[in-house]
Amino acid sequence: MARKKAQEEHENLERWLVSYADFITLLFAFFVVMYAISSVNEGKYRVMSDSLISAFKEPQSSDKLIEMNTKHPEIMSGTGKPIGKNVPQPRQTPEAANSTPERQKAAESMKKVAKTVLQAMQPLIQNGQVRVTQSPRGVTVEINASVLFKSGEAILQPQSTEALAAVAEVLSSVENPIQVEGHTDNIPINVPNFPSNWELSSSRAGSVVRLFTERGVPAARMVAIGYADNRPVDTNATPDGRSRNRRVNVLILNEVGGVASEINLQDDGNISGNSSGNTTQAGALPPAPAKTPTPAPAR
Repeated sequence: MARKKAQEEHENLERWLVSYADFITLLFAFFVVMYAISSVNEGKYRVMSDSLISAFKEPQSSDKLIEMNTKHPEIMSGTGKPIGKNVPQPRQTPEAANSTPERQKAAESMKKVAKTVLQAMQPLIQNGQVRVTQSPRGVTVEINASVLFKSGEAILQPQSTEALAAVAEVLSSVENPIQVEGHTDNIPINVPNFPSNWELSSSRAGSVVRLFTERGVPAARMVAIGYADNRPVDTNATPDGRSRNRRVNVLILNEVGGVASEINLQDDGNISGNSSGNTTQAGALPPAPAKTPTPAPAR
């Protein structure tokens, strides 16, 4: 009897191996699940988890399994592409980024403005004295200075008011900000009213803004800027190039953009401007050649 009792106690002491084996199995399964979670997209894992829970809670019919396989083939089969965090995602093209309804509406509105300006300035456009371009920045009306001013002056000529009145009529019907830019060539000027090209270009832009205001364009939406000879569109080495560089640009700005947010000094991250694509914007021009050291008569 004592021998039989000792044998039973010996067998009971070895039963811990079963529990130990179960524990090792569960520990292995735990690390497998943790590894899967670390490399699987959170959204996909949540879908898979819900599917597995519903599968174990109630028996699935063949129709439900077919439906699940159709909706999530990468989960239900082992032939799907990996869905890890480091898998490169498809890049969004600029066309798709600018395809929001708000941007599309703004683009259509600016296109209508450009067509209206083209119709109003048609005679001068045909003569090559006015150019109308459109970019992500907005619509630019480039007017040759010879149409508006005499050489070396910033007073509008009587015949130029008719052309500017047509532009003012278009501007009064839109709500976009308006930027008027004065540009000159690189020949220095030194007269009592204009000691340099900065004063000349600024005064010419101001004269155009003043006329627009008199023709009903709200002054709060306009700004006058003088660039002197720092943004040429042609070479200053030839008379024709200098003639084109002497111009006034009227920009009807596209105001669609994101919400402004304050930037703190503690922010880490690079601060970069909003790129609008590869289209050349008005004003982004090549640098001006070196100035001629000898002054020439005023234009």
